[in-house]
Amino acid sequence: MTVVYEHGVSVKLLIKNAKTLPKYLKSTEDGLIDCEILIEDEVILKIASKIPTEADRTVDVQGNLVIPGLIDPQVHFREPGQENKEDIESGSRAANRGGFTSVICMPNTKPTADKPEVLEHVYKRAAAVASCDVYPTACITKELKSEELVDFALLKKHGAIAFTDDGRGVQDDGLMKMAMQRLARLDAVVLDHAEDEKISKKGSIHLGGKALKYGLAGIDPMSEAVHIERGCRLSLETGCHYHALHISSKESIEHVRAAKAKKAKVTAEVSPHHLLLCDADIPERGERDLDANWKMNPPLRGQLDREACVQALADGTIDMIATDHAPHTVEEKNKKISEAPFGIVGLETAFPLIYTHFVLKGIISLEKMVDMMTIAPAKLFKIDRGQLKNGAIANLTVIDLDKEQVIQAADFHSKGRNTPFNGWKVKGIPMMTIYKGRVVFENGA
Repeated sequence: MTVVYEHGVSVKLLIKNAKTLPKYLKSTEDGLIDCEILIEDEVILKIASKIPTEADRTVDVQGNLVIPGLIDPQVHFREPGQENKEDIESGSRAANRGGFTSVICMPNTKPTADKPEVLEHVYKRAAAVASCDVYPTACITKELKSEELVDFALLKKHGAIAFTDDGRGVQDDGLMKMAMQRLARLDAVVLDHAEDEKISKKGSIHLGGKALKYGLAGIDPMSEAVHIERGCRLSLETGCHYHALHISSKESIEHVRAAKAKKAKVTAEVSPHHLLLCDADIPERGERDLDANWKMNPPLRGQLDREACVQALADGTIDMIATDHAPHTVEEKNKKISEAPFGIVGLETAFPLIYTHFVLKGIISLEKMVDMMTIAPAKLFKIDRGQLKNGAIANLTVIDLDKEQVIQAADFHSKGRNTPFNGWKVKGIPMMTIYKGRVVFENGA
C-alpha cells in the first residue's frame, strides 16, 4: 500500500501486522515478536504489541520485520562537483532502497569539504532534495594534501559531523598527531582512511598472486596496517576518538584489537566486500585484464585477511558495517583495471548480503547485525537516530527476511552500476523505508 500525504497536514500513521526484535518492546521473549507502531508527523508516538487507535493512514506490513532505519557511516554522494556519478538526490534514493535513512558523506568532493561553504551547500541541497539524513564530514587537511590542517572549530560550527581525509589519508605523522590533539579538545571524531602511500605506491589491487599473474602493481596490506597502528597509538596519547574506516587486513585488525584491550577510544568498520571477497575472486575481463568493478581502496585482500575480517565481525572487534558507497560511471569502470578509479556502490546490497551470508549462517545474530547498522554508528556520530522507541524520530525500515532476490545492477536507484555482486542471490530484502514518518521507498511500487 502506497501512502500519500497532503502537504502541511498532520497525520497519524499506524504500522500494523509487524514483527520486531524483542528489545524494542523491552521483552524477554525469544525470536521476533508482534508489534504495531503509531507515528505522528516525524515522531514515533507509541510502539506496542497492539495499539487500539484511530489513524489517518494504515500500513499493513504483512508480518515483516520492522527495525530502525539503517545508518551508513561512509558514503560518497559526489556532490558538489561530480554529480554525473551521483548526487544527493540519487544517492538518497539508493539509500532508501537499501533501507538506509541516515548517511555520513565523505569530504573528497570537488571542491573538497575544507571550508564552510561546501558544508553549507550539502546541507542546503539535502534539505531540498534528500529523502534521508545527510551528514557531511570535513577534511583533516586542506584539499586532502596532508600539508596544512583545516580550521576544525570553524568547520564543526558549520556542521561537520567528523573529520577525515578519506580518499587519501593523512600522510604526515606529525600532522596527524597535531590534528588528533586539537580534535580531542573539540570532542570530535577522526575517521581514518589508513593508507601509507610510500608503501601502497599507486597499486591497483592487493599485493598477491593475482597482481603477479597479471603484471599489476600490488598494494601491500602493511600500507593500511602502519596507519591503523599509528591511529590507535595516537588515540591513547591524545584521548581523541579514532575510527578506522573500511578495515581490510589481518594486521590492521590485530592493532584495533590490542588498542581496545587497552581501553583506547578506538572503533572500526568493515564493508561487505571485504567480508565476502578476496583478490583471488576478481574475474577476468577481456584479454589479460581484470574487471574493474572489483577495484576498490582498500583493495580486496588475501583469503587470510578476509577470514580475519569475518572473525573480527563475530567477536566484536569490528563495531559497524559501512558500504563505502562510491559510484563511478560505466565508462570509467570499463577502463583497464590499472587505469580505472577505485570504488564500488553498496547501499542497495548491504543488508541482504550481510543477512544472507552472516546471519543465516549463524556467524552473527540478527540483533547484532541490526545494532551494527543502527545504534553503533548513531553512537559514534552522536546523532539521535537508530532507535525504535516512543519519542524517537520515525526513521524505520521494513525487511522481508524470507524474500529471495537476485541482485541486478541495472535496477539500482544509484547512478552507479559498479558492483561485484551483480547476479548474487540474497535474502532479507528491504520492502519499505520510512523517513521522518513518510514512506520514501516501497518495493514494487
